[in-house]
Amino acid sequence: MSDAAYVVVGGGLAGAKAVEAIREAGGHGRLVLVCGETELPYERPPLSKEYLKGDKPASEFRALDADWYAKHDVELMSGVSATKLNTGDRSLQLADGSTLTYGQLLLATGAEPTPLPVAGADEAPLHYLRTLGDASALRDQLSPGGRRVVIVGAGWIGLEVAAAARGYDNQVTVIEAADTPLSRALGSEVGEFFARVHREEGVDLRTGHGVASIERQGATTIVVDQSGARHEADVVVVGAGIRPSVELARDSGLTVNTGIVVDASLRTSDPHVWAAGDVAEAYHPYLGRHLHVEHWSFALNSGAAAGRSMAGDEVSFDRIPYFFTDQYDVGMEFCGTTDSFDQVVYRGDPAGREFIAFWLSAGSVVAGMNVNVWDVTDAIQALIRSSATVDVQRLTDPETPLLDLL
Repeated sequence: MSDAAYVVVGGGLAGAKAVEAIREAGGHGRLVLVCGETELPYERPPLSKEYLKGDKPASEFRALDADWYAKHDVELMSGVSATKLNTGDRSLQLADGSTLTYGQLLLATGAEPTPLPVAGADEAPLHYLRTLGDASALRDQLSPGGRRVVIVGAGWIGLEVAAAARGYDNQVTVIEAADTPLSRALGSEVGEFFARVHREEGVDLRTGHGVASIERQGATTIVVDQSGARHEADVVVVGAGIRPSVELARDSGLTVNTGIVVDASLRTSDPHVWAAGDVAEAYHPYLGRHLHVEHWSFALNSGAAAGRSMAGDEVSFDRIPYFFTDQYDVGMEFCGTTDSFDQVVYRGDPAGREFIAFWLSAGSVVAGMNVNVWDVTDAIQALIRSSATVDVQRLTDPETPLLDLL
């Protein structure tokens, strides 16, 4: 058993930004970062974008430079997972048999892909995309081109993989249970924009039916959808969502809902334990409720906020949710939440793939999505924070500066 002032569990972006923030905020003492993977902490968005397409090597999306950890006296325990958290004596048991005691601890354990719950899935060679190893194995399968690729799920991961697969000139079929891709994130109206883009790029997008079963015929995998249609595949990718890795927290008695419940300072129900990134369900002071956000910016910023909080800073984490995607020639940024809205309006031309969509509730902007329109994120976030009732005619006029609507 060994002592540490700070222990961070999870070697992803949130964990890396937390240890960086602890040191920058003046946190002294032994600092240990427990990483389940053997890789140095890295960012995940390139896994389904630049890295999968072969445009960017893994070395370019490390969260921190390789020598940063030693320079700042951060101990990396790589390839080791945590198995049990005891908040009573502030101890963390590790899979290698060792135990760490801590003054303060951060859970940044991320999430795992949701397994496909159908007959035959356990025996089939399915690809899930969460780690660098997953992305490398999938790229090896896609990059020769000319393959039959079936993707289960038309969420962000599924559609980004579809775009990468088409870039290698593969035959791509996407099977989505909902009537529209991304309907949960964007609503059906804006989701149809992405459906149209993928169909225009040659994807066979099948909506309204989920997967019923998986079969094998020699080297071919057959995906049977709920309409009875049979889709032969050389490669099958499952993008059916993720589930937060809350087991350590739940087994230790911390408050857990969808994610680990934390306050605006990212502190859990135990005063010596914090949570950040995909695993956290954080109270948002501006929105007045808890949010569970599974995107890069939340890992980036909540990890840093948790680190400052652990080092003694006063923290109230209230970033507006943000995420981005790149698919074909479509670059998109999204800000806000679409939990409740009554109108969607557009500035620009969706058919030409260059526009901004705004979600309104009672005349106020609650979310905005800019597609191939740049340098407007700050203005969109300012509109959301203002809660101002906007003039829709001016909002949709490309000649009216967005900040003039405040």
